[in-house]
Amino acid sequence: MLKDFEKHCKSSSLSPICTQLIKLSIQAFGVNNGNVPKWENAIIDLEANQPGPVSFKHPFVAIDSDIDPDKLAQLLKQLMPWRKGPYQIGQLNLESEWRGDMKWDRLKDHIQPLAGKAVLDVGSGNGYFTYLMALQGADLALGIEPFLLFNYQFQAIRTLISNPPKAYVLPLKLEQMPVESIFDTVFSMGVLYHQKDHMLHLQQLKDVMQNGGELVLETLIIDQTYGDQIIPEDRYARMRNVWCLPSTDTLRTWLEQAGFNNIKLINVTKTTPKEQRATHWIGDNTQSIQDFLDPNNDDLTIEGLPAPKRAIFICQK
Repeated sequence: MLKDFEKHCKSSSLSPICTQLIKLSIQAFGVNNGNVPKWENAIIDLEANQPGPVSFKHPFVAIDSDIDPDKLAQLLKQLMPWRKGPYQIGQLNLESEWRGDMKWDRLKDHIQPLAGKAVLDVGSGNGYFTYLMALQGADLALGIEPFLLFNYQFQAIRTLISNPPKAYVLPLKLEQMPVESIFDTVFSMGVLYHQKDHMLHLQQLKDVMQNGGELVLETLIIDQTYGDQIIPEDRYARMRNVWCLPSTDTLRTWLEQAGFNNIKLINVTKTTPKEQRATHWIGDNTQSIQDFLDPNNDDLTIEGLPAPKRAIFICQK
């Protein structure tokens, strides 16, 4: 996969940073992780199958294939949990925890066209959205995701695609990205609230964007009635490392302070079990949002904080 990335990267506007990205990725893939042999063996077995064309067949990133669905499920379940999706491979529906198509539907008509663009998907997970960006005609859609399992999930899906689109996922963090103003569109979705320093994250996003480039920012927010922001004392909806939940006015102020322009709030949506749900593709821990809310009041989390709402902002550098 890195060889294909190198070829596409060096013929794109990302060519100045290709060598550094590949070096960092090789280092990240070389870490000691006892699950890697299992993941690699699953991918080797997947490679024995005939790949097929990929397209977006709402809600699925869909691959035409005649692979035996039971055999395919057995291999892909070695890579659980599947958080982002959903995917469809032949007769198999891989129903991930998140219905990513619902988030995509909220933003797709508001963003600048991705055709011919260099696009960065920060915290891409297994690349569901990265594929959608590439299928929109991006010159190169790069996902960065430090969690190794999700990188192997991306590789597993890519193995099943004939003529894969120019979508790649590398095992990198945003702070490892070379500081080059190079991307036309940058997506940060479901990442900001995990940052101890939200302003640093916004600055790092801005640093890799071209002048006039577009940021698509999606994150957890609170209603203004709860104040400017909430800093959870411990967990939030049973999630660790949720550092700050701003109101939309506060988040707009952060974007202004970071130097972004033309700031637009395009959507606020409460997260429901239709969008985030427990499926048998998330493994033994079958809890999802239904288990993270107050059983007597779905406007509150199990910890008594406001239930998850997500806002999408679009702005320019």
